[in-house]
Amino acid sequence: MDILRKEAQRFAVEESAYPEPSLYGTTDGKAVGTYLEHKFQAHLSLLYNYNAGNSAKGIDFPTLGVDIKVTSIEQPQSSSPFKAARQKIFGLGYGLLVFVYRKRDNPATKTATLNILHVIFVEKEQAADFQMTSGIAEILAQKNNRGAVDDLVAFMQDKNLPVDDIEVRKIAKDILKRPPALGYLTISNALQWRLQYTRVIAEAGKVAGIIRVK
Repeated sequence: MDILRKEAQRFAVEESAYPEPSLYGTTDGKAVGTYLEHKFQAHLSLLYNYNAGNSAKGIDFPTLGVDIKVTSIEQPQSSSPFKAARQKIFGLGYGLLVFVYRKRDNPATKTATLNILHVIFVEKEQAADFQMTSGIAEILAQKNNRGAVDDLVAFMQDKNLPVDDIEVRKIAKDILKRPPALGYLTISNALQWRLQYTRVIAEAGKVAGIIRVK
C-alpha cells in the first residue's frame, strides 16, 4: 500500500507536465478517466509484478482491495457498482485511490495537459456515506442502544436507503453489533452508486483514514 501511494505521487507529478495529443479538445470525463487509469497501470507494470484487476474482478487492485477513481476538479464525482445498500453505511468494501485533475488544452500544440491537483487515498472503512454514518453515530450516542433499532430504522427510511422493511431492520441490528466508522464520501442512490469527493478533498490529511498523497 505504501508503494502504491508513493508511485501515485510520482506519477501525478510526471503526468501533470505531460502534453497528450489524444485528449486535446475532449470533454468526455470517462475517456480522460480511462486514459489516466490505463497509463498509471502501465507505469506500475514497468516497475512491479502485481495482480492487476479488470472489469470482471470489479476493482483495479484486487489483492490490495483498492480501486482507482479519476475525477475533474470541476465536478469531483464518479460512479461505483451498486452491490448492496449496506455499502452506504459499512463502506464500499474497498479503498479508493482518487486522482483529481484540471484539464488544460493548448491550441498552439493541440495537446492537453492533466494537472493533477490532488491524489487522495480513502481507507475502506471511510468509504461510506458521511450523512448516513454521522446520523447513525448521533442516534447511537443519544440512545445508548436502548430503543435504537426503531430510531435507526426510521432514520434509514427517511434517508431513502434502497432496502425493504425486513432488510432495514436487519441492518439496524447489525449496526448495534458493529457500529460503522464515519464515512467521508457523499453516496447518492442510483442504479450505480454516485460518489462525490468534495468532502474527501477538504478533509484529506486532516482526519484518520483520508490520506493526502499529493
